Amino acid sequence: MQYRNKIIIAAFLVTALPATAQSQTLEERQQRGADVIRSLNNGATQPNLERMREEFPFLAEATEGFALGDVWSRPGLDNRTRQIAAVTAFAALGETGIMKVHAGYALNIGVTEEELKEAIYLVTVTSGFPRTIAASQALAELFAERR
Repeated sequence: MQYRNKIIIAAFLVTALPATAQSQTLEERQQRGADVIRSLNNGATQPNLERMREEFPFLAEATEGFALGDVWSRPGLDNRTRQIAAVTAFAALGETGIMKVHAGYALNIGVTEEELKEAIYLVTVTSGFPRTIAASQALAELFAERR
C-alpha cells in the first residue's frame, strides 16, 4: 500500500508541475527566476534574495527556482495582475515587508498608487482593519521613499 501511495504522489507531482519545470534543469529554472526578478526590478537583482543566498542558500535556490522560475513565470496571468494579487495576499497575511517589495515591483511595471490603494481597501473585507491599516502604512512609506 505504501509503495502505491508513493507512485500516486509522484505521478501527481509530475503532472502538477508546469511542463517547463518538468523538462528543465535546476539551473534553467533558477535562470528563469532571475529573469523574473530583473523584469520586475528594473533590471536589478533582488537584495533580499541575494542576502538570503549568503545565509540560507537552499531557501534562495528554492525561491528562485520554484517560486519564481516555475510558478511566477507561468503564462496564465500578466505581471500587473500577479503583482496586485501578491500585494493583496501579503497584506491579508499581515506580511507587510514582503508586500512592500511586491508593491514596489507593481509600481515599476506601471501599476498606479491609486490601484494599489484600491487593492489594499479590499483586504479590509477578508482580513480586517488591523492588517489593512498596517498595509496602508507600509504603502505610504513606499510611496514616500519613491517620491
